Amino acid sequence: RRHGIPVAYVNQVGGNDDLVFDGRSPIFDATGACVSRGRSFQPDVIVCDLRHTAPIAAPTDLDAESEIWRALVLGTRDYARKCGFERALLGLSGGIDSAFTAAIAVEALGPERVLGVLMPSPYSSRGSIADSLELAANLGIDTVTLPIAEAMQVMERTLDPAFAGLPTDVTEENIQARIRGNLLMALSNKFGSIVLTTGNKSEMATGYCTLYGDMAGGFAVIKDVAKTPVYRLAAWRNAQGAEVIPQRIITRSPSAELRPDQTDQDSLPAYEVLDGILQRYMEDDQSMAEIIAAGFAQADVERVTRLIKINEYKRRQSPVGIRITHRAFGRDWRYPITSKFRA
Repeated sequence: RRHGIPVAYVNQVGGNDDLVFDGRSPIFDATGACVSRGRSFQPDVIVCDLRHTAPIAAPTDLDAESEIWRALVLGTRDYARKCGFERALLGLSGGIDSAFTAAIAVEALGPERVLGVLMPSPYSSRGSIADSLELAANLGIDTVTLPIAEAMQVMERTLDPAFAGLPTDVTEENIQARIRGNLLMALSNKFGSIVLTTGNKSEMATGYCTLYGDMAGGFAVIKDVAKTPVYRLAAWRNAQGAEVIPQRIITRSPSAELRPDQTDQDSLPAYEVLDGILQRYMEDDQSMAEIIAAGFAQADVERVTRLIKINEYKRRQSPVGIRITHRAFGRDWRYPITSKFRA
């Protein structure tokens, strides 16, 4: 407007590691009015005659769920394509995270290029297995079932001499996750498929994930999507047409199913509380005092922020994942592993 000249702003389209560029390249006339705009999250060619222009309306595709979904799909598609992977595989646990990640993978790569791997243990519920198979049928993907009970027994016998007299604890839970991680990586090596991990931002923040277990893989699709948005996005995806994620997966209490009757809330605050603290602490740069003043219990704030700090070592070893928020773990988050800072 100051100089009376038109401006064309050309934006990249596509994913590069954790970054996703959304296109929507706009052209402005000499008055500053937007007169043309490219499509979002897909390549486009704009032809604009600057001698004959008229202002156009603002974009209508800016709702959060739609943008996040398309960013995750594009980021996954381009990471696989640019790194030379034609196929992907992931573990299907019957939980919301793996279900949502599978739906993203199918949209990004096509159902014929995605394999769902069921790895039931003695603690896996019949409902989780049935829901995983129903999800796979809805998505049109192939599955393979690799039970881990026998591998668990072998590991138990191998470790018995070293663990003699010690009670069962989280160690045995982590062994189950690592058996599954080994199976997924074996399939990846044999067939040249990329393993998509299914951990979300809430789990990454608090360390509710297992190194070399559920964190093993090549690309972390929902690494920057907290648990509560995962539920919201799953419901949004189901509302776009045929229901692909079974309602039981959405309504069931989240559980790692690594011991009898386990739920996530045995180890973590309710996800609404956890994600609220995470949003304020990580993305809004609020202090603990400010978060407590906003109505969160002091014990919850102290617990969550402590978990964030002491689990940096896990995040440094996690696969790259798509960034959708103001601050994601990775280049946006600089926190030393060895710091004793606790305030």
